[in-house]
Amino acid sequence: MWKTALLLSLSLLPTQASRRGQPVGEPIGQPVVENGIDVLVESGFEALAGRRIGLISNHTGVDQEGTSTALLLHRAKNLTLVRLFSPEHGFEGKKDSKVGDAVHEATGLPIVSLYTQTRAPSVQSLEGIDTLVFDIQDIGCRFYTYISTMGEAMRVAARHKLRFVVLDRPNPIDGVDVGGPVRDVGRQSFVAWHGIPIRHGMTVGELARMFDAELGLHCDLQVIRMKGWKRTQYFDATGQTWIDPSPNMRSPVQALLYPGVGLLETTNVSVGRGTDTPFELLGAPWMDGPALARAINASGLPGIRCIPIHFTPRSSKHKGKRCSGIRFWVIDRARFDPIALGMWLACEMRRLHPKAWDLSRYDRLLVHKDLFDRIAAGARAPDLLARILPDVVAFRQRRQPFLLYR
Repeated sequence: MWKTALLLSLSLLPTQASRRGQPVGEPIGQPVVENGIDVLVESGFEALAGRRIGLISNHTGVDQEGTSTALLLHRAKNLTLVRLFSPEHGFEGKKDSKVGDAVHEATGLPIVSLYTQTRAPSVQSLEGIDTLVFDIQDIGCRFYTYISTMGEAMRVAARHKLRFVVLDRPNPIDGVDVGGPVRDVGRQSFVAWHGIPIRHGMTVGELARMFDAELGLHCDLQVIRMKGWKRTQYFDATGQTWIDPSPNMRSPVQALLYPGVGLLETTNVSVGRGTDTPFELLGAPWMDGPALARAINASGLPGIRCIPIHFTPRSSKHKGKRCSGIRFWVIDRARFDPIALGMWLACEMRRLHPKAWDLSRYDRLLVHKDLFDRIAAGARAPDLLARILPDVVAFRQRRQPFLLYR
C-alpha cells in the first residue's frame, strides 16, 4: 500500500531527467560561468562606486583568475574597502573550531569573525561602513551555515540602514531539485535560519531576496547576478575551479551527499570526518556495515549504491577506532535524492541498531519534531518521504518570485 501511495505522490513531480530534458553533464568547451564578482569587475565596480565597504567573504571569494575579492576591492580606485568579516571556518577556510578576529595579510585590513556567540556584525565593527558585500560559495544545504551568516548580516544591515550587496555564485548541486522538510515554525537556529527545505535549490542571491521579503527586513538589497549559469547545472558544468568551501567539503560529490548523510553527524556515528572522504562514508565501531549496505541497496533508491567498508578516522568522532560501515557510490546523480538516502539511513539504523544508535540529537539538523518522533517510533522511510512531499511542492511555488535564473 505504501509503495502505491508514494509512487502516486511522486508522480505529481516531474523527474529530474524529464525536467532537464538533457543528459547529465554539459558539452565540453562551454563558456565559464561568470560569478557576481566577475560581473562587478567588468562593470568597473559601478554598483559600489563611492561606497565604504565591509566585505563578508572567505577563501572561496575569488574571481575567474583566482584573485580574491578582498584584494580586488582593496585595489579598486572608486571605492574604499574598510573591513573584512569571516564566517565559520575563518577567512582562510581552514578552521574547524573557534574562529577569532585576525588581520588579512594581503591588505593589512582587520578581519572580524562572525562565527561568535552573536553571529552578527557588532555596531563597533560597522563603524565607517555604509555597504556590506557578501561573496561566499554555498553548497545548497540549509544547515551549511554560510547562508545563516548572510541572513544575520542582512538583518543588521537593515537595522542600521546599510546597503547589502550579494555577489552571486552557483548552487553546486543544481538549482532545480528541492528536498527535505521545511523546519518547524518557531525553531530558528544557526543551522535552520529560515523556513526552507534541507536542499533548497537556490543561489545565495536568490535566498537573500527570499529572506528580505519573507522576514520583512526591508534591506537595501542588491544582487549582482551571474552570467551564463543555468539552474540545471551542477558545479562541474560551470567551468569554474572547485575550492573546498570548508575543511571537510572536498568535492562536489560530497556536497551532493551532504544534505542526507550530514543529517546523521550529530549522532554517535562517524560521517567520515578524519578520513580522506568525509560524507562519502558512514560507520561506527558497533555498526553492522554489511547489513546496512544490504538494506539500503535493497531499498531500490535510484542513483546510489552502498559498499560495506572498514575505516579508522584519524580525528573527530571515533578517532583511532576501527569502524564498520558503508561507502556511498553515486552512480546517477540525475536520479539520486540525498534526502531520500538520509531518511532510509535513519530508519534502517533505528531498525538494525535500536540500542546502539543514539538518535537523541538527530533532530538538531532535521528540525522537524513529527519526523523525528516517527523515526524514533520505528517508521519506514517511504512513509516519511510521503509526508515530506507537501513541503517540497509548496516550497517550489513559494520560491518562484525570488528566482533569478532559468
